[in-house]
Amino acid sequence: MEQSDPRDLLVRIIEILDRLNISYFVTGGMAVFIWGRPRFTADVDIIIELRREDLGNLQNALRDLSKAGYVDKEMMKEAFARRGEFNFIDGDTGIKVDFWVAKGDDLAKQEFSRKIPKKIKNRMIYFISPEDLILRKLLWDKSMPSTKQLEDAESILKISGDKLDMKYLDEWARKTDVFETLQGLKR
Repeated sequence: MEQSDPRDLLVRIIEILDRLNISYFVTGGMAVFIWGRPRFTADVDIIIELRREDLGNLQNALRDLSKAGYVDKEMMKEAFARRGEFNFIDGDTGIKVDFWVAKGDDLAKQEFSRKIPKKIKNRMIYFISPEDLILRKLLWDKSMPSTKQLEDAESILKISGDKLDMKYLDEWARKTDVFETLQGLKR
């Protein structure tokens, strides 16, 4: 496997999503890199609004991207049905892309309406807003406690702090029952 910049694969994936008209935003470690402190990430996390008719076309496009790549159509169908996750592993680099099917709840709708374009490798790519990334990190920590999630949220608060919409962040932290944790990170 060749050593590769994960941003190269990200750009190629986004070209596919754009061509197939699949709405998306990047989250996870790559988004933390944009809004918080730089840190190594071994994968790419993308939230997508997937329609049933997209399944075959997306699978084919991912397979065309890397002949030695891996994507499982049954996992895609299951992820679509349960609003969960499936992944693609690029056979050339070994980089994994985790696709998370959007839940469609009020918070997910807010996230899609607030996504922010950033230029990566001369391509505009949508990222989760820093406020929504903080909320997701706090929610992930709530469901599966992890210091990494809290450290990521804290770094975003410190680095993007004066640019954050604190009213929105506090409002949604209350709605999602992570307000106390957020207040602890603000201290």
